[in-house]
Amino acid sequence: MKSISNIWQHPKTSAAGLLIGVTTIASVLSQQGITLGRAGSGSVVTLVSGLAAALLGLLARDPADSASGANSTGTTAKLGAWALIALLLQVPFVGGCSGTSVAQNIVNWTPALESAVATVDSTAALLAPAEAPIFAAATAGFDAASSLLVAQARAYLANPTASVLAQLQAAVVAFQQQVNASLLQTARIISPASQKSVLNAINAVGTVVLAILALVQSISSKVAVARMASESTIKLAVVRPYMDEGMAVAMIAGHYGEPVEWAHVEVAQVEMSTEQAGF
Repeated sequence: MKSISNIWQHPKTSAAGLLIGVTTIASVLSQQGITLGRAGSGSVVTLVSGLAAALLGLLARDPADSASGANSTGTTAKLGAWALIALLLQVPFVGGCSGTSVAQNIVNWTPALESAVATVDSTAALLAPAEAPIFAAATAGFDAASSLLVAQARAYLANPTASVLAQLQAAVVAFQQQVNASLLQTARIISPASQKSVLNAINAVGTVVLAILALVQSISSKVAVARMASESTIKLAVVRPYMDEGMAVAMIAGHYGEPVEWAHVEVAQVEMSTEQAGF
């Protein structure tokens, strides 16, 4: 009886607990490939999970009323933290997807990758004569690396075997290392306007490559991830000062058609999990 009375005495907290439970259960079902049918372009599970997280977010933003004072403020802060956790459970990069859906997700990123690399190629023409060679040398391998990664992504989608996945793993790690190296090399360009242009161009490529790396990581074994990380000699922590998180958030939000707030959480989660894996 006491638990029932608590529900009536603390309806907001009880509702939040229910929504957190729904989000958690939906995440587990999704990870097991259980969809409960289709809903629009997604599944019933993802629809329920998204609605639960959205409602939890609304609860977390309720203003503290004057009657409850500090207690209400504390409850709102706690609900905000739980809302963040609920969003993390839904990150499309790192879980809740089958190998086939991840492979399709990777392939869906390839047009953005090809466009970003094309922008890199055109950026060199806008630089001063003394700066263009530095940028060209730093990004010389982007075209070949992009073509290889796109080809390997499509090959894995068509034939999702361990041997093809190993080739995809090698391709994405190699490209990620090229991006990291280019960020360090273009730091030698000291003109503020030029440096902004080159960093924007490289960061666009880097955002897509990091997204694909996270997706590949999500379907790779612990042994494979450890091997991939050992091949990453230029770590993300080293190039972080040159990374543009705002650009990454905008690209992720645009690609998945989701709110910027969600994309911000996803980018943070991907960067954290990738660094924790040793990249």
